[in-house]
Amino acid sequence: MTEPTDAETGDAEAQEEPTPPPAAAADFEGPRRRARREREERRAAEARATAIEHARREAKRRVMGAPPENVKRLGRRTVRGLKVLMWSALVSVVVVGLGLLLYFTPIMSARNVVVVGVGAVTQDEVVAAANVQPGMPLLQVDTDAVAERVAAIRRVASARVQRQYPSTLRVTVVERVPVVVKDYPDGPHQFDRDGVDFATAPPPVGVPYLDADNPGPSDAPTKAALQVMTALRPEVAGQVGRIAAPSVAAITLTLTDGRVVVWGTTDRTEEKALKLGALLTQPGQTYDVSSPDLPTVK
Repeated sequence: MTEPTDAETGDAEAQEEPTPPPAAAADFEGPRRRARREREERRAAEARATAIEHARREAKRRVMGAPPENVKRLGRRTVRGLKVLMWSALVSVVVVGLGLLLYFTPIMSARNVVVVGVGAVTQDEVVAAANVQPGMPLLQVDTDAVAERVAAIRRVASARVQRQYPSTLRVTVVERVPVVVKDYPDGPHQFDRDGVDFATAPPPVGVPYLDADNPGPSDAPTKAALQVMTALRPEVAGQVGRIAAPSVAAITLTLTDGRVVVWGTTDRTEEKALKLGALLTQPGQTYDVSSPDLPTVK
């Protein structure tokens, strides 16, 4: 048998030894791919650890005879839902019971009636018109109906009724204010800004007399005269002693010192009232503001 020579042995060893990768091949992966690969490896490791831990817990439950985890969670949710339902039903029963108790029993009843805003109208008149039975539960009191009964008093313009727990009913009254007055055989009748005849009595100082054929809320000349009076400035309105309204187009004011103001129609009433305030500072006997663009003094 022929033994291999040193040259042949060297060649064989050279063929068997792996060729080391070049430097470029070692860096072929790159930093981004390396980071992605490391993240994936970490996720895979975490998933394996989680699976192992879950398997360990399940094995322990089987040994201990405990129910599976999903069954336990379902039971907890069911119990929680039943508790919520039970508390909701309990609260509803309490609320309904309390409402029935307050509605049908005199625990919170109308023991006091407080009246606010009266002047010419007496408190006794308001309480009598309200007609609220003592001891009636506040929840049974129809506040709108009570307000309507109080507003039916001749001198009352409006009324508001409020419950004040535990046992008070508050009635707020707004009385009518006289704007003009008209003489009748039974005495002077007072009219408010809406033309309502609400009182038969001597008027307060400064309220002018009205000359109109049929004064009332639906009478056009009356409404025109009241529109003029409510538009006047307070210092001018206090000087008016009489207002004549034979028609809506022939309104005339007579001041307490005898001077006369020719007003005409209710057109541009606000502008006429403003011009009249300045015009009255001039001497004269007749002040014509029927045409506010050309007011005159005679």
